[in-house]
Amino acid sequence: CLPCMVHRAYREVCYATQDEALRLKVMVEVAKLLAREFKPDAVPAIVGTFRDRLIKELTGNPDPYKAVKAMSNKTALELRPSVEEYIASARDGLERFRRACLCAAVGNAIEFDILGHRFSLDLLSELLRRAEDDVAIDDVSALYEVARKAEKVLYLTDNAGEVAFDVLLVREIKALGPEVIVAVKEEPCINDALMEDALAVGMDEVADELITTGTDTVGLVLEWASRECLRAYEGADLVVAKGMGNIETLTEYEHDKPIAFLLFTKCETIAGHLGVERGKCVVKLWWPRGI
Repeated sequence: CLPCMVHRAYREVCYATQDEALRLKVMVEVAKLLAREFKPDAVPAIVGTFRDRLIKELTGNPDPYKAVKAMSNKTALELRPSVEEYIASARDGLERFRRACLCAAVGNAIEFDILGHRFSLDLLSELLRRAEDDVAIDDVSALYEVARKAEKVLYLTDNAGEVAFDVLLVREIKALGPEVIVAVKEEPCINDALMEDALAVGMDEVADELITTGTDTVGLVLEWASRECLRAYEGADLVVAKGMGNIETLTEYEHDKPIAFLLFTKCETIAGHLGVERGKCVVKLWWPRGI
């Protein structure tokens, strides 16, 4: 993870400021932070959170990826009507759910500045077209049954742009009966979706409740989450967690409920952890111990 953390820090600093002297100063401080915090037992998402906070503080730019997020939302919204048609053409409810899950997982490919992950918004439509061929872990049918039996679902979003496709999956989950609470980040965290991004893509029109995690962490760190988010987590029968950050943080805890991880494997480390190749769609249901 360390080379990627340094690479992403540099790209984030370049987004944050055009001042070359300041860029150098910030990167020196990032190097000191990584030397101090990056240990064999460290959670990369938490170290990444410390890195991002430092960059925002030292550059004075609270949201380095703001323009990138706006463009991601715009592109995803332009593609969404064709994705909606694809989902609507399914032969039954399970197939609709499956297509919505895979498109939401492909949406997680909207990520920038990860080493080895070559992504451009122009590639998104191609990835959506081949979603069915790129599935590496397929727990969709099991997730469908769990969602049908759930009364409350907490849906943890990841990136801007991606959240436009999350709207379609939230709609399908709701059609199965449960109440769905959707959580976005409270404060800027790389290119993760904020409330403004969720509103821009119409998430408020489908979610029963739209909340924030109360913080800016990569993934969900329960110790730092808001009371509102913790209540939603504790009251949920099922958690749907998007992206690599959530799999890094949530697998550090013991849970009393199933968690569905939906993501696109963008780095070798996460892909290797899951036992799949990079560049694949994953819909993985993670059960509590003893079930």
